Amino acid sequence: MKKLIIFLFPLIFLASCVENLDDYNIDQKRADEAPPATLFTSALLNLTDDMATPNVNINNFRFYIQQWSATTYLQEPRYDLLSRIIPQNWWEGKYRDVLSDLKEAKELLLADEFLEAAVKDNQRAQIEIIEVYTWSVLVNTFGNIPYSEALNINDPLPKYDDAATIYNDLLARLDTALALLDPSAEGFGDGDLLYNYGDITTGVEGWVKFGNSLKLKLGMILADVDPAKAKAIVEEAAPNVFESNEDKARFPYISTPPNHSTIADNMHPDFSTRQDYVAGKPFVDKLNELEDPRRPFYFTTVDGEYKGGYIGFTNAYADYSHVSDKVIAPDFEYLLMDYSEVEFLLAEAVERGFNVGGTAAGHYNDAITASITYWGGSQAQASAYLLQPDVAYLTAEGNYKQKIGVQKWIALYNRGYDAWTSWRRLDYPELEPVGPGTAPPDTDPQDIPAGLNIPVRLIYPVSEQGENGANRAEAAAAIGGDEVTTKLFWDVN
Repeated sequence: MKKLIIFLFPLIFLASCVENLDDYNIDQKRADEAPPATLFTSALLNLTDDMATPNVNINNFRFYIQQWSATTYLQEPRYDLLSRIIPQNWWEGKYRDVLSDLKEAKELLLADEFLEAAVKDNQRAQIEIIEVYTWSVLVNTFGNIPYSEALNINDPLPKYDDAATIYNDLLARLDTALALLDPSAEGFGDGDLLYNYGDITTGVEGWVKFGNSLKLKLGMILADVDPAKAKAIVEEAAPNVFESNEDKARFPYISTPPNHSTIADNMHPDFSTRQDYVAGKPFVDKLNELEDPRRPFYFTTVDGEYKGGYIGFTNAYADYSHVSDKVIAPDFEYLLMDYSEVEFLLAEAVERGFNVGGTAAGHYNDAITASITYWGGSQAQASAYLLQPDVAYLTAEGNYKQKIGVQKWIALYNRGYDAWTSWRRLDYPELEPVGPGTAPPDTDPQDIPAGLNIPVRLIYPVSEQGENGANRAEAAAAIGGDEVTTKLFWDVN
């Protein structure tokens, strides 16, 4: 009996320390709540990781736009979206790891009764701008997507909303966010890694320019499908967009894990021994043709030359240029948007008759100069480059879409998704899909795939067919078929 009492006493004592048995399920070493700033920073990191990574399970846009090619594994450069569930990873990364965190951050922020009103407004605006950015990536990748009923734990089968309708709502939300911003008050402070970290401390003022630059970009995407609406949006945004390379929206990776670049994760010898990527031949051929001063910042040389691998075919790693040490450095920043891109958009806006000030040639020259100097080239190199007949705006080949499209393709190096979106919208540069035109010499015709198309959208995740099948089927029918060749609502030319 004495032994039984001794055995039971600790159990009785422990039970008396908690109100109910559910308390035993609480991990005392982990926080069960996170402040809005932490969730906001986490969302920024997850968004940037997805946009930056070259991991073939997630992000293959550098292949589609032919800036890079592969060495051994050919499914992804040949547009296979199913072997590695690529659309699902791209989709889930935005919904689960970015938008869900931002939704929770917003709810906690709005519930805070003690935060100064101006600071709360700035933080709400910062969350909203990143939400709009993320939603726009999903819409411009897939078309119709779950939106109005998304992120609701009680609704596992959300309907898909019309992409154009979502787009209009995103623009309205962006206007609301911009109206909230007050540079005289603080925002997320140390939680703001875009504009309050390292050598960039512009804070909320930086978000004003970023938000307006994003508005400019979203407006220009509508330029072919709704010119009047695009014109109004662009003209409202233009006075407050980026004005120099210092205004860039960049995520500052650091040199130590786990917060180093996802490019380094996959390509730097300190973190990976894989040799999966080389420069893409069409891209390098164009750089060589123009003697582009950005080549040493983009790629390595082979026997003193820049050589690109064949798109969609096996390439020996040692025979072709590799991604530069600058790009694979663990602390190399990733650009969500930059000044060069803004200037290209303004050049296009002028050509379309929008009242944004300046000339198309002036904005085009500023865009190229900004890109060259950002990467490490000199002003003198930029000036000499712009004097080449094949680069100069008045003499470069083609119409304004071709002139801008080719140079924007070069300037958007390492930003595969944005280069892919620009290519879909402007239809330049002219790229051949994997096939006879991209094959190495003397390739056996039987080894050359036929009938492939560079995707103009990603197909819906396979998981959606099983888990949300009826809504996914309705969305597929509404956009004209769940195919990589189905053009999005704004892609009308």
